[in-house]
Amino acid sequence: MTLTADTCPFCGERVGAKDISPQHALGDHLRRVHGEEAWRQAVLAAKEQGWSDAAIGARYGVSFQQLQRIITAAYGANVSLLDRPKRIRRWQPAYFRPETTTVWSFKQRGNWATHDGRYRGNWSPYIPRNVILRYSRPGDTVLDYFVGGGTTAVEAKLLGRRCIARDINPEAVRITEENLRFTPPSTFLETPGPIYEPVVTVGDARDLAGIPDGSIDLICAHPPYAGIIQYGAHVAGDLSALSGPEFLTEMGRVARESLRVLKPGGKCAILIGDARRSKHVVPIGFQTIRVFLEAGFILRELVIKRQHNCKTTGFWYTRSIKYNFLLLAHEYLPIFEKPVAGQTAEPVLCRQDAYPYEARVVPVPPTEEDETETTTVWILPPEQLAAAIRRNLVRRFAAPGGPLVEIEVGHEPQRPIREFPAASVIHVTSANALTDDPAIARYRATVREIARRAGQTLPGGGFLVIEAPDVRLGETLRPVGWLLWADLSSQPGFDLKEIVVVAGEPDTPGADPYLAITHRYLLIYTRSGQGS
Repeated sequence: MTLTADTCPFCGERVGAKDISPQHALGDHLRRVHGEEAWRQAVLAAKEQGWSDAAIGARYGVSFQQLQRIITAAYGANVSLLDRPKRIRRWQPAYFRPETTTVWSFKQRGNWATHDGRYRGNWSPYIPRNVILRYSRPGDTVLDYFVGGGTTAVEAKLLGRRCIARDINPEAVRITEENLRFTPPSTFLETPGPIYEPVVTVGDARDLAGIPDGSIDLICAHPPYAGIIQYGAHVAGDLSALSGPEFLTEMGRVARESLRVLKPGGKCAILIGDARRSKHVVPIGFQTIRVFLEAGFILRELVIKRQHNCKTTGFWYTRSIKYNFLLLAHEYLPIFEKPVAGQTAEPVLCRQDAYPYEARVVPVPPTEEDETETTTVWILPPEQLAAAIRRNLVRRFAAPGGPLVEIEVGHEPQRPIREFPAASVIHVTSANALTDDPAIARYRATVREIARRAGQTLPGGGFLVIEAPDVRLGETLRPVGWLLWADLSSQPGFDLKEIVVVAGEPDTPGADPYLAITHRYLLIYTRSGQGS
C-alpha cells in the first residue's frame, strides 16, 4: 500500500480539499467510507513507510496510545520503528565515563552497536553498561528477566559477561536475538577476553525455572510499569497489563525468585518509575523498593535517573501550571544486595523521642511564572540550595498572599510551639546532619509528630512538604526519603501529591566503591480530600 498525504489508498479519492479539513482528513474518510479495519491498515502502512508518529496522528486522527495499541496488536511488541536494526557504525559509546554520583542523566539515549529506541520503553544502554561494569567482573553471569529489546544482553556480550536473557513475550525474544547477531572486533571490546553469547529464551520472571539457587552474579532489569505501557498483545502473564496493586503482588514473586537465584552478596538493579492518577503521584518506585526489601534484600545504592523527554515549555508547561501537577522526570534505580550470612537489612532501634523544632514565617514574593518549575527534578546550585528550594515551593505551591512556614527540626527553640502559624505551605527540614541511626530515628519521630499537628491546622488546599536526604552510614545506605514515605503512608489526614528530587549541580565523585549521594527528596502532601 503506497500512501500519499491526501489520497485514499483504497479508492484513490483526494480528500481534505472539499469535504473536510486536511487535519485528520484521511482518517475521517477511511473510517466513514471504508471502515475501521481499512483505517488500521493505512495507519500500519504509514508506520512501515517511516512516517513519524506526529504525521500519522495528524493525517489519520490516531492518538499516541491508539497507535501503540495498533502496532502492538499487529507485531506482538510495542515498537516505535518497524525496520530492521541499523548498520553498526561504532562499538562503544564515545567519551564514556562511569557514573560516580547518585544522579544519572543521559541526554542522548545511546546508539552504539545494535542499540536503538525502536522497542518502546526500553532503557538507555548507558544504564546497564554502568551497572555491569560497577557490580560484576568479566565472566560473571548477568540475568535480565525483562529483556525487552535486548539492551542488557547486548551490553553483557560487549563487556565479556555471560548473560541469561528472558522475556515473557516471544516477539521481544525474537527482537533480542536479532539485536545479538553481531561479532564485535576484539580491539573494540571493553575488556579483553572471550565473547559469551547470551542465552535467550521465553520465560517468566516470577518463575525462573532452570536457574539454580545461588548461581547469578548480577540481575539487571527494567520491569514494565504497572499499566503505563503495554509491551505485548494478549501475552498471558504480561505484567504491563496489570493494575498497580496486582503489579506489586507479582513483583513480590519476582523479588523472591531474584533472591533465590543470586549468589550471596550478588546485586540486583531494578529501574522503576512513578505514575500519576488524578493529578497525584502514584509512588510505584517506593512501593517496589518496599517489595524487594520485604523479600529479604538489602538496599546498597539508590540512584535517581533523570529523564530528558519532559517538555518544560509550551503545551505541557501550561497544563502543569493550570492543573497543578509536575511532569514526572525521574526514575529510581535501586541496587539491592542479597545478604551474606549474618547481615541484616536495618538495625533494631529503640523508640526515639522527637527533636525540638522551631518555625519561622517566610513572606511570599510575587510569582515569576517564567521561572516556575514544572518537572519533578530540580537541579539547583548547591551554594543556594535552601533558598532555591524555598523559592520554588513558594512559586509552585503557596497560595497568593499565604505565607510559607519553615520548620527546622533540631533547633533548640526559644519558646515551645504551642500552635502552628497559619500557612499555605509547611516546609520541614533538618537542621542537624543525620549522621547515625538514632539521629535518623529521631527525625522520623519528629516528622510524624509535625504531620499529626499539621493535619489539625493546615487549611484545605495547603501543603506539607517533608525534606529528606538519603544517608550512607559506613557500608549501608539509609533511604531516609523512602522511610519517611513509609511512615506517612499510614498517617491519617494527608495524600501524597508529588515526589520531587532535588540535586546539586557539581559532579562530585564518590568514594569507591560507593556513589556520592547528591540528591534529596521533597515529599509533598495535601490534606486528605482537600486541595487539588
